[in-house]
Amino acid sequence: MPRLLRFALLSLSIAALPNLANADRRDMELPEFGEPADAFLSPAEEYRIGSDVVSQMYAYNYLLEDPQLQHYLSLLGWRLAAKINNKPEQLNFFMVRDDRINAFALPGGFIGFNAGLLMASDNENEVAGVMAHELQHVVQRHIARTLQGTQAANIATWLAVLGAIIAGSANPDVVLAALSLGQGLSYQNQVNYTRSHEIEADRLGIRTMADAGFDPDGMASFFQRLEQQSRLYGAGLPEILRTHPVNTTRIAEARTRAADYPDRQVPDSIDYRLMRARARVLVADRPSEPVNHFARQLDSGNKSAEVYYGYALALKELGQYDRAMEALAKAREEHVRQANLELLQAELLLAARQGAAAEEQFEKTLEHFPKFGPAILTYADALLTLNQPEKARQLLLSADMTLGPHMQTHRLLAHAAQAQGDKAEVAYQMASFLLARGDAPGALRQLNAGLRIAGLGEQDRARLEARRTEVRDMLPRNYRDEQLERLPRRGLH
Repeated sequence: MPRLLRFALLSLSIAALPNLANADRRDMELPEFGEPADAFLSPAEEYRIGSDVVSQMYAYNYLLEDPQLQHYLSLLGWRLAAKINNKPEQLNFFMVRDDRINAFALPGGFIGFNAGLLMASDNENEVAGVMAHELQHVVQRHIARTLQGTQAANIATWLAVLGAIIAGSANPDVVLAALSLGQGLSYQNQVNYTRSHEIEADRLGIRTMADAGFDPDGMASFFQRLEQQSRLYGAGLPEILRTHPVNTTRIAEARTRAADYPDRQVPDSIDYRLMRARARVLVADRPSEPVNHFARQLDSGNKSAEVYYGYALALKELGQYDRAMEALAKAREEHVRQANLELLQAELLLAARQGAAAEEQFEKTLEHFPKFGPAILTYADALLTLNQPEKARQLLLSADMTLGPHMQTHRLLAHAAQAQGDKAEVAYQMASFLLARGDAPGALRQLNAGLRIAGLGEQDRARLEARRTEVRDMLPRNYRDEQLERLPRRGLH
């Protein structure tokens, strides 16, 4: 990821800014909602900024598009959000393909987690603490309030700043100048204003954790882990800890706040432990790295389901399916019925070209977990591999996923339509997929191509035209179709 994009995303990071004890207690009161912040950045404008940034992250392959990891993050996020008053109607959780420790909140309800944060966490309460903190950045609309409180620039300036950062300028001074927003503000003043937001996100996040049934000390525990790393790294300190140090004062503040709530021992969920192992495998540069990591864990006596699952998944990536099956069987001895373990069983059978057995296992998994979105998506993909596009299509159209429709549904429906020779449906579903990723120009190109299909039926034409009108309304007024020709083309992938 370009260095300056990381810097920008860290502006509302969990690792940001020391000296909390020096902040005025008045900064910790709940904000005023409504017109003051809206005057500088409306909720619709916040969503547009966040969507634009995320679409760029998709375009540069920064995001780890794994349905199981996303499902876990979303379940955790919504469990916490359910305990927040004034929570946004729309929240989007995603995982970044990066093994460094970070999490961030973007305008408009977009919350990103680096895979490295999940890997570095010691327990689920720590992850919940980070998530609760980032949720409060969104709920309290800290970017809009920063604009209000600093007399800063308008939406166009923010879009230009984020666009420049995403472009990956090699000059760090560009970021500092951008963050001052051209209003004569010093960078330090900007930091001071953000510090009060960090205090607020800590305080309200800890309350949210407690209300959601987590150990509220988890936030301080994770801060302490970062602080210990900052001392251990010395001169080789990673950039996240150089730019946003965590000190003992912030840890003490968090522990003091957590002490206001009853002590609570909260065991880790099996979902958390399996997804921590999964993240390690999926972000590794080479499959042999996690294979060796989990083998060392087993040799040291750690025979947990998490280690066996990670070992099995890593062996699958290496193509060693028999060994992977053996490791997975050990994990399933501890957890006879668990969605991620059952799903990996089906995937291993499919990879080993045991199609009938794989299909039977997929069906069994969905019988046990009928609303588990990742199983629905993975099974549909498997059915396409097994040359059953109509069955895949029916599965996707009839699916009732716990967390609602998933953008990958549109991609898989497009593949099913392509296998069936339905070009109009391919155009419609690919447009919907690209639109869900924030790529409105790409969606418009797909729809335009669909409308040029020879012999297009009237019903298909009306459907594509209606979608095209919807997409065009999302684009700037001065946008012209000929601009599409200057953009890179995207097809099925």
